[in-house]
Amino acid sequence: MKVMIRKTQTGALSAYVPKKDLEEPIVSMQQPSMWGGTITLGNGWELELPAMAEDTRLPITVEARKVAG
Repeated sequence: MKVMIRKTQTGALSAYVPKKDLEEPIVSMQQPSMWGGTITLGNGWELELPAMAEDTRLPITVEARKVAG
């Protein structure tokens, strides 16, 4: 699914899923750089993000996969 990752005005990370019209804060990350691991959203969803460079600029839209559960 397409997911837009961005920084909020307070500097926190959030994810927006256009097909669901859902925006949730990113509450935890498997990898310190976020890319190539899973993230957990405020609603409990876990998404697997593609591997990208650590210095990837935000906002960015990526193809993420929802982890079953």
